Amino acid sequence: MPTVYEAGKQYTGPESTERPLSMSRHETSPTTVQPAGNHRPNACCFCWCCCCSCSWNEDRERAWRASRDTKLETIPNCEACLKPTPDEVQGWAQSFDKLMKNPAGRNVFREFLRTEYSEENMLFWLACEELKNECNKHTIDEKARMIYEDYISILSPKEVSLDSRVREVINKKMQEPSTHTFDDAQLQIYTLMHRDSYPRFLNSAIYRALLQSVSRSSSES
Repeated sequence: MPTVYEAGKQYTGPESTERPLSMSRHETSPTTVQPAGNHRPNACCFCWCCCCSCSWNEDRERAWRASRDTKLETIPNCEACLKPTPDEVQGWAQSFDKLMKNPAGRNVFREFLRTEYSEENMLFWLACEELKNECNKHTIDEKARMIYEDYISILSPKEVSLDSRVREVINKKMQEPSTHTFDDAQLQIYTLMHRDSYPRFLNSAIYRALLQSVSRSSSES
């Protein structure tokens, strides 16, 4: 994969052919009724890309999903941890900080994020935490480069959603990477998960089933 950043240069924005356009992570594309015959329909008024048909855009979406899922499949499924206690599981509903500080909590939350196709947010946060524990300059440079190419690069299927200000800060810091190169980005993704995904996680079947399971095991012991 080519390196996207260059010292002293800023992003010029993604090329329109790099990633498929979609309304949002949680919205579904409208269904286009194909007319009779072999003619392809004109661009649908609901599509963001007005120069292509809906079905063509959906093909690009499926291809991007397949590439993205293949990349995520190569990553270990979870962190090593002990089985959570009922008090710990209940505590996750009281505070997002408690959830994220608990390895078992991160594993469960990560599994939920995978169902929403946003697992890269947790993976990026974990990679930043790992980078902070490094002391060797060469290792820091290497891990910073990998984090950039895996989660910041517009060419990566695991790219996280960051605003232009944060991206500009990262581009400058990548000239001399440190353990704090991605601090602003990590905070932005942490806030995104807290505000957007965490409330849905607490109402998800994954969390409710785990809560019932540990409560039942506790009562039986």
